[in-house]
Order: sequence, then C-alpha cells, then structure tokens
Amino acid sequence: MTAVVQRVLDEVRAHARDESPRECCGMLVGSSGRIVDSARSANLEDGTTRFRIDPRDHIRAIRDARSRQLDVIGFYHSHPRSRAYPSETDVAEAGYAGAMHLIVGVDERGALEARLFTIDRLSVTELTYDVTT
Repeated sequence: MTAVVQRVLDEVRAHARDESPRECCGMLVGSSGRIVDSARSANLEDGTTRFRIDPRDHIRAIRDARSRQLDVIGFYHSHPRSRAYPSETDVAEAGYAGAMHLIVGVDERGALEARLFTIDRLSVTELTYDVTT
C-alpha cells in the first residue's frame, strides 16, 4: 500500500482548481511506497482535454528530489469535467514503467476525487493509498 501525505493531495486539488477548465499536471516526489511532495508543471498543451509536462519543470523536480534524497516516483494531472480514471489518451501516452499516476477528477456529485494508478500500455491498475500527515 502507498502512503500519500495529506498536504500533497491538498496541493494537487488546489492546482486542479487553479487551472480549471484546463488540465493541470505535475510530478509526484517520494520514495518507495510514500508520496511526500508534489511539483507543479506548466501544461504545454493548448485546449482543455490534454496535458504535456514541461520538460524543464520535470528536470527541476528531479534535481530538487535528488537534493533531498528522494525521487520523482510519478505524475499527476486533472480531469476537470470527468471522473478520476485514466482516459484512452492517458493509457496510450503513459511512459515510465512503474510510475504512479494521481488523477484528480470530479465525481457524480461534482466534488473533486483523487485516485492513484499505475498505467502501462496494456493495463490500468488502481492503487489503494493511506493518507498521512
């Protein structure tokens, strides 16, 4: 099971609200089984239904994580108008085998939901997580 620090969930949800109706995106920082930080990225895609992480932001997140003896262990993005589940595009464009993907979307009541996955080109696996302080 993965642990996610509450502050990370709060930051990712805030990023999703700030960018809506565009998708937000960024990196997840931590160590094996624990997400302790997030790093925002600019979304280089136009429109409201795609995201592309700025490579400069990605490199900056890797360097910052390493300086703290951590790693970029995954990515996050939002679905401003749909559920927090990987789209066909998310699956087709997933790279980084073993990386975690946190998706923030809207549930049937319109509230933000956050779900965690591993994605490869053949399957999507939802991961359970505990929220910690």
